[in-house]
Amino acid sequence: MSDEACAGEKALFFLVGAAIGGAAALLLAPRSGAETRKLIVTKAREGADVVASRSRQVADKATAYVERGRDLLQQQKDQFVEAFEAGKQAYLDEKEKA
Repeated sequence: MSDEACAGEKALFFLVGAAIGGAAALLLAPRSGAETRKLIVTKAREGADVVASRSRQVADKATAYVERGRDLLQQQKDQFVEAFEAGKQAYLDEKEKA
């Protein structure tokens, strides 16, 4: 038996199994179709709300980290400017002594 025939046979078995599973799910479902659709819509909305809430939390955290980074960068910049000015003043003081 070739690999192509084996793959085709596996695909056929998969499709038959999916059809049997779908039929069993429809026959054994504990709710009617309308109730099931309503439940799916409700769960989808809840999922969307959770995703929206989490994305807001992530955005807030990201904004806080960006602000913190800006503050740290500004502090480093200020320290560098102060050190540069102190070095410049020290150079000028030594230059005047000489």
